[in-house]
Amino acid sequence: MSELLTGAQILCRTLVDAGVEVLFGYPGGAIMPFYDALHGHPGLRHILVRHEQAAAHAADGYARAGSRVGVCVATSGPGATNLVTGLATAHMDGSPVLAITGQVGRPMLGRDAFQETDVVGVTQPVTKHNVLVRDVEELADDVREAMAIAMEGRPGPVLVDVPKDVQNQKAEYKVSGAGGQGPGKPRHLTPDTQDLENAIQQTAHLIAEAQRPLLMIGRGVIVSGAYAEVRELAERTDMPVITTLLGISAIPQAHSLHLGMPGMHGEVHINKAIQAADLIVGIGLRFDDRVTGNTATFAPRAKIVQIDVDPVAIGRNVPVAVGIVGDARRVVERLLTVVAPRDTARWWEEIRALMRKREESYTGGLSPDVILSALAAVTGGRCTIVSDVGQHQMWVAQRYPFQRPNTHITSGGLGAMGFAVPAAMGVRMARPAEPVWAISGDGGFQMNMAEIATMVQEGLEVKLAIFNNGYLGMVRQWQQFFHGGRYSNTPIWSPDYVKLAEAYGIPGWRVRQAGEVTEALRQANAAPGPALVELVIEQEANVFPMIVPGGSLSEPLEAAPV
Repeated sequence: MSELLTGAQILCRTLVDAGVEVLFGYPGGAIMPFYDALHGHPGLRHILVRHEQAAAHAADGYARAGSRVGVCVATSGPGATNLVTGLATAHMDGSPVLAITGQVGRPMLGRDAFQETDVVGVTQPVTKHNVLVRDVEELADDVREAMAIAMEGRPGPVLVDVPKDVQNQKAEYKVSGAGGQGPGKPRHLTPDTQDLENAIQQTAHLIAEAQRPLLMIGRGVIVSGAYAEVRELAERTDMPVITTLLGISAIPQAHSLHLGMPGMHGEVHINKAIQAADLIVGIGLRFDDRVTGNTATFAPRAKIVQIDVDPVAIGRNVPVAVGIVGDARRVVERLLTVVAPRDTARWWEEIRALMRKREESYTGGLSPDVILSALAAVTGGRCTIVSDVGQHQMWVAQRYPFQRPNTHITSGGLGAMGFAVPAAMGVRMARPAEPVWAISGDGGFQMNMAEIATMVQEGLEVKLAIFNNGYLGMVRQWQQFFHGGRYSNTPIWSPDYVKLAEAYGIPGWRVRQAGEVTEALRQANAAPGPALVELVIEQEANVFPMIVPGGSLSEPLEAAPV
């Protein structure tokens, strides 16, 4: 079955046939034929962002919340290069994003034409795959292949660069006969059966023999949807469960086996448990430096089992006793057939002896605990939190009571400020039936606050919470601790956010006192359309505990150094 179409029409048809429904983008000269084909297209909804970086972050949020490929579109030159931060974010966190970029016509390639940039070369380090389409006959297959690669194994971003003349060329469109690998159809790597069986048996033996085991889970559990399997493994073996920043919400915070987040801003008893453990079973995480601190001193008594779909990740950051390459759910399912029930009562007694009430450095009444408790109460926990990067991000990770899977979305590996507001738009498109809250600091919010216009124009009901302390808070905290209190270019001025909300035609509230926060959040949550709440917090509040950069998990900083 074939039909004569332009390249731009082929692009639209290929996306629809692959199950794509939403695109986030910004038009321009080199991508104009595609936008012409998109006009009035019944199968595709385009969200017009205010900056291409926001398109990439929105596609990323859509992908994470919807477990499918998120699509962003930009023109050549500056349009394409503006996608890079968003693609790098998706690359670091394993999120399947397809970027479609326009390019100058093929006769002009390599001649420094207007808005020509080698975007394939620019994005090669931050994509799983990218391609410059050189023939309209190859366009559909190039897109299909890119989408398959985005979803297979460890998900990630891909890019298809389409010259303008290819978009205008005509060719027969052929429906893929192979079934393709559209959104939501990941291909899984299948490890060698014998090697897998040996590794499973070794892991089961290590779990049975360990006196102080820990189960550490990351984003791979969320990508795989291995929630029930991991929970059953924890309950059968009585292993305490630690969730990395990107693994938060993979198990309910209130579960009796859940400890919390490890690493740089992990609770003291969690990090001390890691240092005392004799076995760590890591599922779907990289053991990155924010989790381990100084790798030379990380978990010195522990044998480590690492389960990850990406073979490159196995043993890359910490030495492992057993490495298993495979999809988290499939591997844990197999492990459950051989692992024996046990209890770790004595180990739990040790951990509980390490627990103590968090010493608050916060002197103001409007504390992060008050704000996040109020938000959980107002939403009944039925919302997705998209956090930006900085102090508020760590407070959310430490203190918000996540109870449902994949309801915590943030930029982990890249730590991209400006992520939350546009990513929340993508999350809302993927989850239109429940509240989505973007939580930002006053610095990160100002990076992409123009996307409020996108929300209004496109009717995206995103709720915005701004932690306003007048500083680039996390950088200021480091300057206070490690640079003699010299606050170099970290004080930051903000506009009147309530008036800003009014200018965009949405409701806004300013909260200064703890007694005001619940009602403001309740009204914002109930308001139709976007809404904004500014939370004026203590200027020099710090996030504790903290591991000094390059330091050991055994040496937490629980107060500002004198």
